[in-house]
Amino acid sequence: MEIRNFSIIAHVDHGKSTLADRLLELTQSVSDRDNRDQRMDQLDLEQERGITIKASAVRLYYTARNGKDYMFNLIDTPGHVDFNYEVSRSLRACEGALLIVDASQGVEAQTIQNAYLALDNDLEVLPIMNKIDLPNSDVQRAKDELEDVIGIPADDAVPVSAKTGENVAEVLEGIVNHLPAPSGDVKAPLRCLIFDAIYDIYQGVIPYIRVFEGTVKKGDIIQIVSTGQSFEVDKVGYFAPALTVADTLSAGEVGWLTASIKTIEDTQVGDTITLENNPTGDAIAGFKPTRPVVFSGLYPTDSEDYPKLREALEKLSLNDAAFTFEPETSSALGFGFRCGFLGLLHADIVQARLEREFDQTLIATAPAVIYEVFTTDGTSFMMQNPAELPDPTLIEKIMEPFVDLTVYVPEEYVGSVMGLLQERRGFMKNMIYHGHRVEVKYEVPFGEILYDFHDKLKSLSRGYASMDYEPLEYRPGHLVKIDILVNNEKVDALAIIAHRDKAYDLGRRIVDKMAEVIPRQMFVVPIQAVIGGKILARATVRAFRKDVLSKCYGGDISRKKKLLEKQKKGKARMKQLGTVEVPQEAFLAVLSSE
Repeated sequence: MEIRNFSIIAHVDHGKSTLADRLLELTQSVSDRDNRDQRMDQLDLEQERGITIKASAVRLYYTARNGKDYMFNLIDTPGHVDFNYEVSRSLRACEGALLIVDASQGVEAQTIQNAYLALDNDLEVLPIMNKIDLPNSDVQRAKDELEDVIGIPADDAVPVSAKTGENVAEVLEGIVNHLPAPSGDVKAPLRCLIFDAIYDIYQGVIPYIRVFEGTVKKGDIIQIVSTGQSFEVDKVGYFAPALTVADTLSAGEVGWLTASIKTIEDTQVGDTITLENNPTGDAIAGFKPTRPVVFSGLYPTDSEDYPKLREALEKLSLNDAAFTFEPETSSALGFGFRCGFLGLLHADIVQARLEREFDQTLIATAPAVIYEVFTTDGTSFMMQNPAELPDPTLIEKIMEPFVDLTVYVPEEYVGSVMGLLQERRGFMKNMIYHGHRVEVKYEVPFGEILYDFHDKLKSLSRGYASMDYEPLEYRPGHLVKIDILVNNEKVDALAIIAHRDKAYDLGRRIVDKMAEVIPRQMFVVPIQAVIGGKILARATVRAFRKDVLSKCYGGDISRKKKLLEKQKKGKARMKQLGTVEVPQEAFLAVLSSE
């Protein structure tokens, strides 16, 4: 039986998961009872949001028109830029890729990015023109864009409608005829790549593997090449898409194994697995480690849950290798972790998964990028947390990360998009016309596109614009740290880095929001946004007022004055001794408004 290993790659919402559903139906890999939309998306979050977050694999069996039987290992990948790392890992387990292009939208930003990823991994690419059932679809235009923009020949492109199932059978024939079979000797020493893993409470770590050479079966003693640790294999199997037990996994196949691997440190995604008594002399090149670009603090709402949060983060990082974390403390929030993400959506998904899958209740601090700080004594350091920034008098300069941003937009919206990019301190590099669509290239500070840029871009272009970005170098910027003072005490968790020109607006927004959510005290509570010793903005939480004159019926005015003076002194003394507890709702309100 011949094997074909392939991924489905595309821009967001171009129909990857829907096409995977149709392929499962055509090959009768899922019973009618188990059938549902987005069959490959296993997480509840994926079902709810309608996006793929985790790459997932499935084995299909197909009898081609030439009479031969084929085994397909299909890996469905995410399309969002924040989950690009999932795509790159999946491609390493394959020899081919189906590149889906929406025939009504044409080539978009992530279409290009994912196509280049496939070509960099020496994969054979088969283009699929999807959504031909839409009235505004134009297959020829999409083919021309594919050839002009990416340089992939579109002669063999298969026009399909994954929604209606039209012409999807031709995709299966295209896989047989155009994608290569895996090479690898079944009799050679075992060589497997771990391309993903999950943690099971009963079976321990379950590595997802692609076997490049050799065979692995129950009872084999395997060895993890990087750590030298040995384990006895309990089970091996494949994805159907649920984990299904098999007798063996041989060269060219994709599957999983369990070997009572109890601790997460014993396996790493990108490691090579071999046999202890017949090891391979040639480990597979691991994955290039990801560099998180957005950092945010995660704290348990109850400080006693700190150990549980650590355990949850360890298990999640096994399944999401692009996510990093390290312990940190905050005077306002207690013990927590500084976590690194590939983008805001990635941060949002990680937080949602921790709350759902691990039953955590969390406070997340405002996301921030990494800055490089040069001090007056000639040293420099990378700053992830704004609270780490030294006094302004000790800082020589602060460098901020820039990104190479590509926006695809219909030509009628180009002016609005360029206005938005100028407002975000962007520098224009190039503008290329592809028919009625324009590719706009800008260099922009990453901090400026971090929060609401994508939403604004979609609003300005009525949803037609798409974006993609690549990290560039660090450049000096006029950056300042805004501290928030509540009753003259700094709240370190609310410190943020901002450009000097935008500092006042940001400070004003935060203190106004804080004044709404901090409860009133028996004394006046000032809330201030400051840079160094300079106050930018102030809001006041008014005090409760007890009517001390209620018992005075007429009488001398001096008696009333004495009572009011006594109340005033009492409030001053209370303010001197009292500290204002900032409730968790206040943090959540401010950080969500960011």
